[in-house]
Amino acid sequence: MNTLPLWAGIPAAILIVLGGLIALTGSLGLLRFSEFHARIHAPAIINTLGATCLVAASILIWFALDSGPIFQEILILLFLVITSPITAMLLMRAASRHHGDNEQRHVD
Repeated sequence: MNTLPLWAGIPAAILIVLGGLIALTGSLGLLRFSEFHARIHAPAIINTLGATCLVAASILIWFALDSGPIFQEILILLFLVITSPITAMLLMRAASRHHGDNEQRHVD
């Protein structure tokens, strides 16, 4: 069984705890804000950063244990960084259009 070296274990543990705290902060922001446009920023930005910390810890552990290629972690990180902001942007556009349609109906 491979043991994780101390030079990799300490930074990985810090990244895991930091990623969890950042994700928790983003989740609390989702609960705290009342309007949709304000609520979408917390999970889109903060939780992406938390997940990035967790994936970085995973990459560090894989590299330290020399467990082979780390392509899957790099792909996870790439998909997170690309898809989360795009999803948030599309949700905000849909909400803006829906809100605009409701205002026009009330005015007419």
